[in-house]
Amino acid sequence: MENLRPSDFFSLHRYAHSSLWKEGEPVWSALHQLSDYLREWKNFKIEIEIPPGVHLQRPELISIGPGTIIEPGVFIQGPCIIGSQCIIRHGAYLRDSVICGDRCAIGHGTELKHSILLDFASATHFVYVGNSIIGSGVNLGAGVKCANLRLDRKEISVYLEGKKIKTGLKKMGAIIGDRSQVGCNAVLNPGTLVGKESVCFPLVSVGGYIPPRSQVKQTRACVIEPLEKNILEQIGQ
Repeated sequence: MENLRPSDFFSLHRYAHSSLWKEGEPVWSALHQLSDYLREWKNFKIEIEIPPGVHLQRPELISIGPGTIIEPGVFIQGPCIIGSQCIIRHGAYLRDSVICGDRCAIGHGTELKHSILLDFASATHFVYVGNSIIGSGVNLGAGVKCANLRLDRKEISVYLEGKKIKTGLKKMGAIIGDRSQVGCNAVLNPGTLVGKESVCFPLVSVGGYIPPRSQVKQTRACVIEPLEKNILEQIGQ
């Protein structure tokens, strides 16, 4: 599928879990493969000392690479693979099949669910990443939401060049290409595809296919005017 190949979004030649993507399949096919891939993984190994206050559910199905820091208050549910030199901050919640590459940053109050993060991806504070794929070097600003379920619970479709393409997924969040940036409190609606090196400005609601090296911003301008004196007096009462 033109523009929907994994190589259109990611550079996978150095990614440890590149076999999630099959030749000739669309980029979201890795979400179909994720559960089976983790079920068949034979090398679960925790290579760091887990500090007090971290909760590991099914630790025998969790991998954590060397140099990774897990702060107290983190909840990790297996199966889960976390690479090396990552930071998982207090209050993060990783559940239901998650793979993080190397040098990823997961911030306070962030929830990851059935998702794949490539190397150097960051989901900072109060972020929700559901059934999504986050590319290398992507930064999700504070409060970003990757919504993964339509309100009518129907199958997620992708729209490209006027064509409706079914994904076979009832839950699918965002697929964000390498080195893209998403500003604070942006919402990426189910089935959003963001091409490489794109920028989504803060507070936008994004959907559909965003071509590589694009910017997405609200067209409604913020108006700044002098404050009326009587309003100041009301506030002071």
